[in-house]
Amino acid sequence: MTGAWRAGDPRGRRRFVTGVQPLETGGTLPFTLAYETWGTLNPSASNAILVEHALTGDSHAVGPAEEGHVSPGWWDGLIGPGKAIDTDAFFVVVPNVLGGCQGSTGPPSPHPDGKPWGSRFPGVTVRDQVGAETVLADALGIGRWAAVAGGSMGGMRALEWAVSEPDRVEALLVLASTAQASADQIAWAAPQLHAIRADPGWHGGDYHDVPGGGPDAGLGIARRIAHATYRSEAELSQRFGRRHQDGEDPLRGGRFAVESYLDHHAGKLSRRFDAGSYVVLTESMNTHDVGRGRGGAANALGRITARTVAAGVDSDRLYPLYQSRALADGIDGAEFAVIASPYGHDSFLIETEQIGRLVKLLLDQPTRVMSR
Repeated sequence: MTGAWRAGDPRGRRRFVTGVQPLETGGTLPFTLAYETWGTLNPSASNAILVEHALTGDSHAVGPAEEGHVSPGWWDGLIGPGKAIDTDAFFVVVPNVLGGCQGSTGPPSPHPDGKPWGSRFPGVTVRDQVGAETVLADALGIGRWAAVAGGSMGGMRALEWAVSEPDRVEALLVLASTAQASADQIAWAAPQLHAIRADPGWHGGDYHDVPGGGPDAGLGIARRIAHATYRSEAELSQRFGRRHQDGEDPLRGGRFAVESYLDHHAGKLSRRFDAGSYVVLTESMNTHDVGRGRGGAANALGRITARTVAAGVDSDRLYPLYQSRALADGIDGAEFAVIASPYGHDSFLIETEQIGRLVKLLLDQPTRVMSR
């Protein structure tokens, strides 16, 4: 069982591009990328903005849940006519990441032999994912992005774009992200990966065509662990405290309200995501390091020529504020910004008014040399 989009399902707003990506680990991967667009590309192709989603996001950044899209747009408050990323002025492109499960090639997708890739799907890095996205940019006729923006895992890809393709990125917005995954972030990922692989329904990663198969329980545990790190201690304490879930008594096997909250998010994810993709993408985040093979992170950040805003969240315990400050310090002329919020790491999805101001800072003053 999987929550992945699969061939034959309603397409929704998805469009597709195909290519072959050389992998950092060797060999090549034939791929399809699903993507969605809003707005109109101008004749000079100079008004395109690339928006990169986070770990369990997808290409559906705007719009309601509808046929082909089980969840509403995750950045609805930021993208659209008259909004911070104004689709009356800009052409917005949102791809589903390579290794994902909502139309792009990943573990649930058909291998060339017709069966799901499953355990045969190769490890892909953030650099590989950006390489696949350059194929999309070329197919759309976009030689240079007016801006590339993303948060968390999406921020990793946005940053990699600016490092690996500096001539193709005019402006850069990196939210709640980092130049390289830290030991703490890798440590939080480890029990999530173990939970999925320890589920009897994992079948070594080859569960997609097994009747009744699928590591839903393991994926749910992974989501519970992750979601707790996405929110702040202060928010959880204020919102739930030690309250019991309605009608339940923890002294008699019932749940606290915060446990019910985590259970809810675990169930939602299993209905819209694939465990194999969760593993592949988590491992791509673990191996994220813009300095690999480039003389270290400082040298890599020195390649960036884009006007840059690097913003962190003051209550983020997963991607702490100092990591965003380090990005700004390492990129010539970059602006460092703080998103003040009680919501922790997830604030880059929630605080649309504050993020909108950062977007306007980046887009409305294209000739400004930004300074700290």
